[in-house]
Amino acid sequence: MASRYEKNPFDEEEDVNPFADSAKKGKKSGQSKFGGGAFYTTNPGSVPPASNSRLSPLPSEPAGYGYDHGTTIDIPLDTVTTGTTSQDLKKKEKELQAKEAELRRREQEVKRKEDAAARAGIVLEEKNWPPFFPIIHHDIANEIPIHLQRIQYIAFATFLGLFACLLWNIVAVTTAWIKGKGVRIWFLAIIYFISGVPGAYVLWYRPLYRAFRTESAVKFGWFFLFYVLHILFCIFAAVAPPVIFRGKSLTGILPAIDLISGHALVGIFYFIGFALFCLESLISIWVIQQVYIYFRGSGKAAEMKREAARSAVRAAF
Repeated sequence: MASRYEKNPFDEEEDVNPFADSAKKGKKSGQSKFGGGAFYTTNPGSVPPASNSRLSPLPSEPAGYGYDHGTTIDIPLDTVTTGTTSQDLKKKEKELQAKEAELRRREQEVKRKEDAAARAGIVLEEKNWPPFFPIIHHDIANEIPIHLQRIQYIAFATFLGLFACLLWNIVAVTTAWIKGKGVRIWFLAIIYFISGVPGAYVLWYRPLYRAFRTESAVKFGWFFLFYVLHILFCIFAAVAPPVIFRGKSLTGILPAIDLISGHALVGIFYFIGFALFCLESLISIWVIQQVYIYFRGSGKAAEMKREAARSAVRAAF
């Protein structure tokens, strides 16, 4: 029979909780923890009885330890960058400032030169036409007065028309050369094209462009002189008589009639060239009429006469 004081194997150890019942505390007060003799005594009234045998857990702290995660903390850059990084940033900043000052100085220098050129009457012309391979300066919309732009555009069309006429002349004369008309007429056609297109731009188109832009009476005079020659050449090429030039080196009406009977294809090419030269002549005559009307109405004719008289007097003395 088990003893009534036998220890319950399912009971918790009594010496784990220091706040156990005072009766049990007193029971154990005279015994050693290891079963030996008593080495200390405990006053039962010194420790208040505990109602619970376990300690209550401490309240859990939030993961942020009281800091607000939604707010942004502004930390100055100087406080987190090292000394080397700060020096690099200052060095780059100084370099940027130096470049900016250099660009500003160059811009002021260019502006000063442009102002000086404008005061001296020098116009800076940047090549911008044709767009894919600029070889000339051409900006009618921004440099020519609006009431003269229509005439200038049509004059430019006559310049391009001369280019088309001389280019087609090469094609037609090439077909005649293939049909046995000799290589000399082909070389003459090449010469017409090489000398005619640049010559037209330098001698009459650019003077007209500058005359409209600067209202220069002298430029108008150059235009009239060489544009009349241009019209005469187009009329001559449309007829192409066998004088001065070899007749079949130009696609006129006379070579076309001569070739249509023996070589129909060559004759057709020459008739197309004849039509192009006729159209070019008619448009050119209209252009010179309009320019002359403006020239007389603007008083440039009287100014050119006075300038011619002064030049004659200076030449005489």
